[in-house]
Amino acid sequence: MPSEFTGKHVTVAGLGVSGVPAAKVLHGLGAHVTVVNDGDDERSRAQAAELEALGVSVRLGDGTASDSGSAAGLPEGTELIVTAPGWKPTKPLFTAAEQAGVPVWGDVELAWRLRGPDSAPWLAVTGTNGKTTTVQMLASILKAAGLRTAAVGNIGVSLLDAVTGDTEYDVLAVELSSYQLHWAPSLRAHSAAVLNLAPDHLDWHGSMEAYAADKGRIYEGNRVACVYNVADRATEDLVRAADVEDGCRAVGFTLGTPGPSQLGVVEGLLVDRAFVEDRQKNAQELAEVSDVDPPAPHNIANALAAAGLARAFGVSAGAVRDGLRAFTPDAHRIAHVADVDGVAYVDDSKATNTHATEASLAAYESIVWIAGGLAKGATFDELVTGAAKRLRGAVLIGADRALIREALARHAPEVPVVDLDRTDTGAMLQAVREARRLARPGDTVLLAPACASMDMFTNYNQRGDAFAQAVRELGA
Repeated sequence: MPSEFTGKHVTVAGLGVSGVPAAKVLHGLGAHVTVVNDGDDERSRAQAAELEALGVSVRLGDGTASDSGSAAGLPEGTELIVTAPGWKPTKPLFTAAEQAGVPVWGDVELAWRLRGPDSAPWLAVTGTNGKTTTVQMLASILKAAGLRTAAVGNIGVSLLDAVTGDTEYDVLAVELSSYQLHWAPSLRAHSAAVLNLAPDHLDWHGSMEAYAADKGRIYEGNRVACVYNVADRATEDLVRAADVEDGCRAVGFTLGTPGPSQLGVVEGLLVDRAFVEDRQKNAQELAEVSDVDPPAPHNIANALAAAGLARAFGVSAGAVRDGLRAFTPDAHRIAHVADVDGVAYVDDSKATNTHATEASLAAYESIVWIAGGLAKGATFDELVTGAAKRLRGAVLIGADRALIREALARHAPEVPVVDLDRTDTGAMLQAVREARRLARPGDTVLLAPACASMDMFTNYNQRGDAFAQAVRELGA
């Protein structure tokens, strides 16, 4: 059956986890698809071979060059570009598209436009930190309510697969990055949450203002609720700036006692004063703080945001409780590895920026901190100032460890620092041994690097695994 894409010349920018499914879907809809990709490594060549076998044209090695080799960078005949989210807006390909009047979509935009008339509504989540955990909590709550759902987007099931596949869903729990939101101009969610905002990916967005604006796109056109963080005024500002449907409500979440139209915490209970009758006077108990795993402050905030979105969709209080109890966090997110000689060893390798690390450090009283890696343009003065009183010591690894060492010297000069001048993967074992030497019974040795991992490891998972293995060797 012909579609709006039949015979259309579409350029897909980038292979990988989003580009390959996009190329396949568009080809299946009858489009003439050309994939351009900067990389020309073994994985790219394998993906290219798979697509070429279907009849998709693939150009490896220079995703910004045109067939003619001109600087314009737009493949001849291109009527639409569908880009992988990581491609920067400053790419020559996109400059050429703008000059030629060619629209640029991301895979999220493509998925949104391919939805059928009876497609499942989206409950969407973004934020600098906590997105994955919150979406997984939300999916667990929705499943506890008996709804057919999946965690999709920047996590789990591909959005394109969810939208075009045979599985029928009642509702989707959607994680969206700032990259994805930048390229999704027509997205309109049922309800959405921005968990927090802190400087991150500024090299991609160009400024904090541009980064925040892309995050704020998630609220555009919301129908029922815009969920925001009471403790982070910037998230509420994004709600105020959004153009939403009539009747859509602003719903806050807080670790304190909630006001009307908020969810919060009262005497060890998660409570709802937003989706109840007479919210000026009444509150609904949702769960106990102990139902949240782990019950660290920032994770309780994640649970409240997930609960807010679920309640906006009409989910019962009992399902919120049951979903939170059933939820198991992913590895490398404040994961307790072991206790050795009275010292707890905790893996939060997922803390790849200062905002995530700030939350992680706030969860413990006395810490030997293992940190460092690729800073991605971050500074560490504010982080160190806030954590100084909690630090028993610090062990630094990775390419940009000097930035953290200098911040410690400025703001916590009394804290002992071990600077490991090595970036090989074996450095983690030495780091854990040095942390053990600094720690005292009752302390927590915390891997919360505040940096990306790619200077030493394939990803943060491998970094966390190396930490856990080193801890196991301590206890052997």
